[in-house]
Amino acid sequence: MMEEILFLAHRVPWPPDRGDKIRSHHILNYLAQMAPVHVGAFADNDHDMGFGAAMGASLVSSHVEIRNKPTWLAGLEALAKGGPVSVASFASQSMAAWVRALLESRPISHIFCFSGQMAQYVPADFEGRFLMDFVDVDSAKFESYADTGNPFMQWVNAREGRLLSAFERDVAMRANLSLFVSDAEAELFRTRSGVHEARALGNGIDTIFYDPDATFRTLHPPFPDPLIVFTGQMDYRPNIEAVTIFATEAMPIIRAANPEATFAIVGRNPSTAVSDLSALPGVQVTGAVDDVRTWLAAADVVVAPLRTARGIQNKVLEAMAMAKPVVASPAAAEGIDAQVGVHFYVENSAHTEAERVCALLADTAAMQRVGRAARAHVIAHYGWDQELAPLRRMMGAA
Repeated sequence: MMEEILFLAHRVPWPPDRGDKIRSHHILNYLAQMAPVHVGAFADNDHDMGFGAAMGASLVSSHVEIRNKPTWLAGLEALAKGGPVSVASFASQSMAAWVRALLESRPISHIFCFSGQMAQYVPADFEGRFLMDFVDVDSAKFESYADTGNPFMQWVNAREGRLLSAFERDVAMRANLSLFVSDAEAELFRTRSGVHEARALGNGIDTIFYDPDATFRTLHPPFPDPLIVFTGQMDYRPNIEAVTIFATEAMPIIRAANPEATFAIVGRNPSTAVSDLSALPGVQVTGAVDDVRTWLAAADVVVAPLRTARGIQNKVLEAMAMAKPVVASPAAAEGIDAQVGVHFYVENSAHTEAERVCALLADTAAMQRVGRAARAHVIAHYGWDQELAPLRRMMGAA
């Protein structure tokens, strides 16, 4: 019998303005339709602390605290305990105390844990149903990082990948079910861990919000034409790597055929390496924007040239919903059920990405045709209610 749910998240599931928050926000809302929900989460800033008031009566209670532990301190704690740094970064005595008190005072029958770092708060003796949403296989990401960089960072990332992999396996052994954003990620985890209770729970897209005909502020002339757009959190290593390669290797090829072409890097918290790209011809770094739809609507082509990516890329689905032709790398396209050449394009190098963008810029009819097909496909296959429908059965609800 489902009584009350404890929802744990490494970031407050509000506002839904970045990939992990979008997924957790919709899952939380879906769970709140099943039973009363309590939320324990970390905030990145003071704005996020307004989560409880914003969610209102949909929650029974919430505990939100700002995560401000320095990386160096988390690293020392991880070394002392022999565990992953990414888990130590989210270790908090006050969060642990709140969870203990809640479990002692409320009839919590289910725990839904969003992101592996929060599994440390699920007691080993919890007798209810425990669902672990890893989203992606994070340990595999750190293992891939260990192939590059200076020797010290290679050692750090190799250690993190190894210890995090063991942590993920231990958590999955305790959980009733482990969830991942795609079948590919779930299969990767089953292969790596030997834990077979791993299933896919896909991401959806709000096609009413991401609608080219919706009402939102638009870019007024003069704006770059033609315009190529990338969207994402710009202090995230895979995004930094993606835009750097595209700006330095693909854009010179594109501008040779389209001298006025501009590559707009749209997203909050651009790192110094990203900001420095604005010195290159035809590259614009916007930083945070009020509404990403403004830039998607103005784009001629949207690119997702990630060399390292896990799971389903919301940025690709958002651009498709906005009826834009998307040129993605194989890593960014993984997990997206769409037909290459009909709903989007997949290219495996900066050179072929540049060639595809040039071909699209030279063929307006093709851009419009693929954009229309992309939006229709997303509407038909990627609604949130459709994607989350299996969650009721996974939670054991009637």
